[in-house]
Amino acid sequence: MSATGTRIETYEDFVKVHGLLLASSGLPTSLYGRLFEKLSREEFDGGSHFQVEPCEERRQRRLVFTSQSMPMESDIFLVDHAWSFRLSDAYQQLQEVPGLAERMASLMCVDVDLGTDTDETDEDGDSQESNSKLNVMDVVKNEIRDAREKGNEVIRWLELEELDFDDDMLLSLDLSSKYPELVALSLLGNKLENVETVVQEITKFKSLKALWLNNNPVLENCDDHMPYMILEECTRLEIYNSCFTSNFGEWALGFCAGLYDKDNPSFICENEHPLQSVTTLDISNRCIHSLINKAFSPVEIPCLSHLNIRGNPLEQNSVSELLHLLKGFPCLQSLEVDIPGPLGDSAVEILESLPNISLLNGANASKVLQTGTHVVDSILQPCLPGWAAEEPLVDRVINAMWLYIMTYRLAEEEKLDETSVWYVSVA
Repeated sequence: MSATGTRIETYEDFVKVHGLLLASSGLPTSLYGRLFEKLSREEFDGGSHFQVEPCEERRQRRLVFTSQSMPMESDIFLVDHAWSFRLSDAYQQLQEVPGLAERMASLMCVDVDLGTDTDETDEDGDSQESNSKLNVMDVVKNEIRDAREKGNEVIRWLELEELDFDDDMLLSLDLSSKYPELVALSLLGNKLENVETVVQEITKFKSLKALWLNNNPVLENCDDHMPYMILEECTRLEIYNSCFTSNFGEWALGFCAGLYDKDNPSFICENEHPLQSVTTLDISNRCIHSLINKAFSPVEIPCLSHLNIRGNPLEQNSVSELLHLLKGFPCLQSLEVDIPGPLGDSAVEILESLPNISLLNGANASKVLQTGTHVVDSILQPCLPGWAAEEPLVDRVINAMWLYIMTYRLAEEEKLDETSVWYVSVA
């Protein structure tokens, strides 16, 4: 609609009316036509290219790209309103509109303790274990089918996540006999409890490079001996529960660089140098104790330009050792590191030791040196909503809203309008 209330019918009129606004927003002119088409057809096709999935133990949600590819500046997506309300009516609407509070609670991740995603028990009395067994078997069959469709007779990457199976099920699966050449195995989010059973089954895999047991009761029941027992037998293991082991090398670095995944679990030509093309490497929060490693070197990663080593103790290396190592990467221009941290307490001293760095924790190096700023940290930790177990769902939503909206209006008192319409939007 134009300012006069008439409907815009042509692309030319659309640009005449909205061109200035589109230009000021930074939208590439090549997308004006695509935007006009989608607005005209009311085409909300984001779901065909993206999906929202829970993460951080369901306390947050993230947007995941699901299309095979999307060239830069090739498309634009419309965002619809999930809930439009006036501030004075919000609480009443949450109480009265069927399903609204539940949907908003799910979007804001304040329903994680209510068991909304738990499976219902079958009416014929089948136990949850039987349902879990069926689910696991289905997943395994799907893995075999998908591998064969891709021309792979050997399965090297297996994900059996959040299927609620227990130690007996793990034994009955006999994974090591069926998939002896597994490189990566994820059993994340199940009900594994017995240390001896888990160690017995895992240590049968001699080619394993990555293992995820996160969010299983066994991690609460065991002491520090379980990882040592696993590492003693699985000598090639480089990633254990998302952390780098002392054996980490080319595979772990390649995984963090995006070279290795389910579709490409290992490098085919072992004699080549797979990290040669890596330009960006994020190895933050991997519990790395030492970076002095044959694989992490300018020889193996000569094109490295951006490196994130936040959240790693690196206590086995001195400041001078680490600075000398990083200085050897000829293309390294952007660095993220804790300050104070393993490289010292001063951003200025870090930049003086690494003159090729142009961005330190997202801050321009020349400005840091000019102002003499010693502590630079651009990372803000997310502020997640909290609630009491007995707190009603509507109250949880209302209290959580402000953490996500974060909207402040500056106006003179006579211009302040508390009846304006507010929106909660989803793609």
